[in-house]
Amino acid sequence: MIFIASLIITAAVAIAFERLISTYLARFAKKIKLEPHTTNNLILISRIIILFVAIAVIAKVGGLPPEWILSVSAIGGAALGFASQKTLGNFIAGLFIISAHPFKVSDYVRIGTVEGIVQEITINYTKIFTPANNMISVSNLQILDRDITNFAYEIDKVGKSPGIYCYTFEIGFDHKVSTQKIAEIFEEIFKNHLLELPKKPAFNIIRTGGVERVYLVYLYVRKPEDISKFRSVITEEVYIQWDKARTLVAA
Repeated sequence: MIFIASLIITAAVAIAFERLISTYLARFAKKIKLEPHTTNNLILISRIIILFVAIAVIAKVGGLPPEWILSVSAIGGAALGFASQKTLGNFIAGLFIISAHPFKVSDYVRIGTVEGIVQEITINYTKIFTPANNMISVSNLQILDRDITNFAYEIDKVGKSPGIYCYTFEIGFDHKVSTQKIAEIFEEIFKNHLLELPKKPAFNIIRTGGVERVYLVYLYVRKPEDISKFRSVITEEVYIQWDKARTLVAA
């Protein structure tokens, strides 16, 4: 009779506690604007924890051997850890990204091999709009394991958003045209865009070999969406002038 009463009391306490925790998590998730599936996962994890605690209490009251309780707890803990690892990992990584601010929405970033404009930062994923017009979602847990480059260069006077972005990209040439001529081509093209850009682009040689010379171009823009636009325009114009110079050399 005592065991049955203990069972009923334990079950009632567990149900009441589960409802209290679920309500709190739902309100907390709504307050910080968590995604629905993340909220559901957290509530599920809390329910599993409460269930295992209730089972352990009932087993102890029922006089089951400590070895049995430890075995059930170990199995349950392993299952819970495996099931919640990804969810909790993304949750913690998302909180870190939001608090550390390595980048923010509208920044132009490169995360590993993915680059583009940050569209949204959630607890689980960061969404990036790439120059190829694709929306890529990168899990926050993966972001912490990758190199992050934020191309913000100067902060505006208010201090809330970048005033200028500095984007770097490479252009390679063979050795048929002299370095002096290539420098002249760069300067000419850059002057043509001075009125459109907040700062004159720059360049320098970063490596040279038997086949080609590679230049690093520094492109300055005010809007992140202008990066892909001016990169394409400047690259095309440089190569057009370079082709003309190669033709003159060959003649």
